[in-house]
Amino acid sequence: MDKNIFSEENLSALHKCFIEAEPFPYLCIDNFLEEELANSLSEHFPSLEAMNTIYHGINENKGEHSSFENLHHSFTILKQQLLNDTFIQKIEKISGINNLEVIEDRYGSGLSQGGKGSFLDIHIDYNLHPVAKKQRRINLLIFLNKTWEKEWGGYLEFCDASHTKCITSVEPRFNRCVIFICNNISYHGYSIIKCPEYITRKSFYLYFFSKPEKKLLYHDTVFTTAGNHKFIYKYRIIVKEFFKNSIKRILYYSGLNKFLK
Repeated sequence: MDKNIFSEENLSALHKCFIEAEPFPYLCIDNFLEEELANSLSEHFPSLEAMNTIYHGINENKGEHSSFENLHHSFTILKQQLLNDTFIQKIEKISGINNLEVIEDRYGSGLSQGGKGSFLDIHIDYNLHPVAKKQRRINLLIFLNKTWEKEWGGYLEFCDASHTKCITSVEPRFNRCVIFICNNISYHGYSIIKCPEYITRKSFYLYFFSKPEKKLLYHDTVFTTAGNHKFIYKYRIIVKEFFKNSIKRILYYSGLNKFLK
């Protein structure tokens, strides 16, 4: 990483930007990684067809990958830089949240990718790690697509607490890092992508956890419905989310959470 970004004199300014952001705490940092590493990550990013998991659901259409041992060594270097105690302490100072930790599994870090037609509806993230049972506090994304045009869509959208209005949209610009809070009102997602067939929206994700602040009722990702959605579509989403979260909650609290791996 560019060490100047996280110098001691910059950390207080970054913290101020983070906590004062709307609609919830977040921070954008451009030119986050040193150019050589960022270029290598982009060049060796796995193809969309090679992603571990492809989601084709009502609320999402994208691929994810978490098997870093099978990727170019640049991805190992990236994880070593971001998962060490020194960097975690920087995130603590920026966010104001102490005793953060990372969990090295598919729920804690990985790659995300979407091509033409990809989308991720507005949602809040799962609140507790389904296996480690730690509270998810901070999301970190690094965009690694070399080219992106505004008319392609795919901007990261942050919505208000009612999840009805987009307050901020973030361009998925190359080597841009986005750090944002994870809580019960941090509604976000991205609209359908209209890029050429040979272009994809690429990102690395890393989540930070801590011991739960208070007793929380576990929930998985919760997708929302918008005012302009047709009734039948809203009904399908409500039913899907109810059964999905009910089943996963039973697994979580019954001691069968190992099946959530």
